[in-house]
Amino acid sequence: MHESIPSTLAPENWPFSLELLPQPAYMVGGAVRDAILGRTREYLDLDFVIPSKAVKVARAIAHHYKAGFVLLDAERQIARVVFPHATADFAQQEGDSLEVDLHRRDFTVNAIAYNPHTQEIIDPLQGYADLQQGILRMVSPANLEDDPLRLMRGYRQAAQLGFTIEPATQAAIRSLASHISKVAAERVRVEIGYLLANSQGTRWITSAWEDGLLAPFFKNTTRESLIKLAAVDNAAALLTQNWQQLGAQLQEYVRDSIKTTWLGIAKLACLVNPDPELAEIELHQLTYSRAEIRGVTTALKLLPQLQVVDMSLREQYFFFHDADIVFPATVVLAVALDNLVEAMSGDKPLHTAVETKARCCLIWAPLINRYLNPDDLVAHPTPLVSGKELIIALDIPASPIIGQMLTEIGVAQAEGKVSTPTEAIAFARQLQQRTAGK
Repeated sequence: MHESIPSTLAPENWPFSLELLPQPAYMVGGAVRDAILGRTREYLDLDFVIPSKAVKVARAIAHHYKAGFVLLDAERQIARVVFPHATADFAQQEGDSLEVDLHRRDFTVNAIAYNPHTQEIIDPLQGYADLQQGILRMVSPANLEDDPLRLMRGYRQAAQLGFTIEPATQAAIRSLASHISKVAAERVRVEIGYLLANSQGTRWITSAWEDGLLAPFFKNTTRESLIKLAAVDNAAALLTQNWQQLGAQLQEYVRDSIKTTWLGIAKLACLVNPDPELAEIELHQLTYSRAEIRGVTTALKLLPQLQVVDMSLREQYFFFHDADIVFPATVVLAVALDNLVEAMSGDKPLHTAVETKARCCLIWAPLINRYLNPDDLVAHPTPLVSGKELIIALDIPASPIIGQMLTEIGVAQAEGKVSTPTEAIAFARQLQQRTAGK
């Protein structure tokens, strides 16, 4: 099949020379699909199928460019070469021919191959036509059953590509849903992370729940949880519109996570048990990282405080201390749930965008503005003195009392009662005398 060849597939855009690739060799999978769709990536992720000696080819390319080499699967002969701005996977062809290999893949849009030597596109399953129509169609139910993660991946790819899932394919996914429990939790977690990262994924998480794919992993997810997800998307859009910096932070990835954004943390909090301690157990079982678990549990713990209209400066100081980098996820969750509480009780409809914005200005704007101001002493205290300086100045031994004093100095600084190291030490001396007086 000869279609117009997208320039992004051209070997001159690869991180290695075509001369190092034997004949025949084929590019397959997501890179071919995205190139045909005109989707570009800053980081290239290439997949090649080679009839024989795939690992040897990969090793030679890695050696030639002094690039990283990873043996992914010795038995199936799959290896990865890691370049600064790209990865290239090399896999041994499955079956006697390329066509047999393509017939073993998940969806037709991922079963298109490109021969860089002849510039030919090979498309035995009419994936090109499905790409043009925006349809995700399975190659066969048996292929989905072979690796049940493909069931969840269908929803993730539909979300990422803006496609619909062909009805027979969705029916097959539904009928095979029980097989998802055979998949390791960490593999499912990665797919969920993609779906939670933006608003396009919410519809497909809802479908995944309705079709029985979420229940084995998120046992506390209900219809109400999914309504909350949509509310978080709306709240994120509102907050981003009014505070672009906050919106940007919601899209940042959580440290030590695989594709989990702070917006994803707020949404994850909607899917788990609302009790922070029970949520922690649940997320640990799903192999989330410590940073992700802390993000969700902190947001759940601090939610009640964000319902208070008039927090004192002291209360705000401790709130920001506890929230730290989880603040964006916490506030977007608070805005979302505030909008839903009355609606879910059946008393009132959802707040309009204008009403929600007005409540934002009344309740959360002061806190958001503090958080976004790096010089704000309530949200971002700058210590006037160190613990060591207190120990020397007050002539007292190191103990937990020092930490308590530093906290009280921080609160006093936020309240405008102290502003210099000298005043801080005098304030600490008063605290010491008061404590001794008791």
